[in-house]
Amino acid sequence: MPKAYVFTRYGGPEAEAFVDVDRPSPGPGQVLVAVRAAGVNPVDWKQRTGYRRPGETGEREFPAYFGNEVSGVVEEVGDDVEGFAAGDAVFGRPVVGGYSEYALLSVDLIAHKPAALSFADAATLPVAGVTAYDGIRQLDLPAGATVLVTGAGGGVGVAAVQLARAAGLRVLGLSSAAKKDFVESLGAVHVPSGPGWTERVPGDVDGVYDLVGGDVLEEAATLLADRTKLVTAGAQPEVVEKLGGSRVARVRTSERLEAVAELVVDGALDPHVTQTFPLERADEALRTVEDGHARGKTVIEVAG
Repeated sequence: MPKAYVFTRYGGPEAEAFVDVDRPSPGPGQVLVAVRAAGVNPVDWKQRTGYRRPGETGEREFPAYFGNEVSGVVEEVGDDVEGFAAGDAVFGRPVVGGYSEYALLSVDLIAHKPAALSFADAATLPVAGVTAYDGIRQLDLPAGATVLVTGAGGGVGVAAVQLARAAGLRVLGLSSAAKKDFVESLGAVHVPSGPGWTERVPGDVDGVYDLVGGDVLEEAATLLADRTKLVTAGAQPEVVEKLGGSRVARVRTSERLEAVAELVVDGALDPHVTQTFPLERADEALRTVEDGHARGKTVIEVAG
């Protein structure tokens, strides 16, 4: 039977397990994908603790799959599916599946994988890549302006720094001292995190893309004269709205996936997959991200 890594209840790592699952069957508007790679994101472990994305409703059924972005090969298509066929290489956001051998994806949240794009890189785009793209576009800063990216060494931060640089922005990257060289290699001015970090920010800041939340978000807000230029992917809407900013408005469409993929193919964006793990070590992959020390993206690879 197909393997999957799941959480069986809300809680800590003790709620995680490898399980045998039935092979899913695609419904109308869905495709069944043999997973080749799955991106690992902070939202994955947060969902295990009970976190719900803004607007997410309904009760979660257990066991629940880990994983919110995958790439792979179409095995079967459901009714009313056009433009996709068995054998197509694709990537997108799973409806069912993630850290698993098979996943169901909706045709609304899937795109063809360009031949020049690896399965590992493609698996970083539906969540991390698109989130970075949407946030930088939402800030809409003019070329030459300065943007501060918090959490600049993580999966979304790495992409956000590169996309901001491509837009002609001066980028300040907040991260731990251990990630200084990595952040600077992306073209950002490194700002060491930790107590008093705002005093280490060189010069004025025109916009903030926050990927951390909490105290860091509140402290970053103090750097802005115009709080409408505060965008976060690290806090709930009501939290950032009190500060005068907004939550990143994610565009979840096939067209957005295609646009971000083209940036990778064209060389404007490197997902920086720095660690890969086989499916049987999915627990280690998740710990790497949950511990907060990962640089760039961590990806789970599934044997074809």
